[in-house]
Amino acid sequence: MQAPSHIDQHDRIMQLIEQHQHLPGALLPLLHAIQQTFGYIPPSAVPAIAESLALSRAEVHGVISFYHGFRSQPCGRNVLQVCCAEACQARGSRQLVDHTRQRLGVDFHQTTADGEITLEPVYCLGNCATGPSVRIGDRILGRVDPAAMDRLLDDLTREPLRFKSQPLPPETSDNKREAQ
Repeated sequence: MQAPSHIDQHDRIMQLIEQHQHLPGALLPLLHAIQQTFGYIPPSAVPAIAESLALSRAEVHGVISFYHGFRSQPCGRNVLQVCCAEACQARGSRQLVDHTRQRLGVDFHQTTADGEITLEPVYCLGNCATGPSVRIGDRILGRVDPAAMDRLLDDLTREPLRFKSQPLPPETSDNKREAQ
């Protein structure tokens, strides 16, 4: 999949602004629409948003930076959230965070050099009895210690190689019996 060019991105942002600018309280729905479209809110969108909604750039930036769900830069293919709330801290999340930072070579709100994983803190996943807990996408996992985190990170960064010149064989009844 090819990334949209800067011109395509600008045109799409302007379309989203036109669709949302007349809504009451348009800023939040517009920011959500932009993030849903691009995966983040490009900093280049802030001036156009501010002008269209008669806000200052500082006001728009303030909303983007206030809400943890908004991103101002692209995230990795996987977003790994580690619970840092008190219950998980009592069960070892600080050590898990230190281990994860060291293993990935990134800090919170950063993405690994290969673009695979963005590390983020989260404050309560509602899984307190089985802390420390982590979330990847919609999956919440409990009792995650450094060894379990290593296995999880290994699974997240493993992708099978597929070569166009070597397609998978068609599934036949013989293949199914061999697999059983």
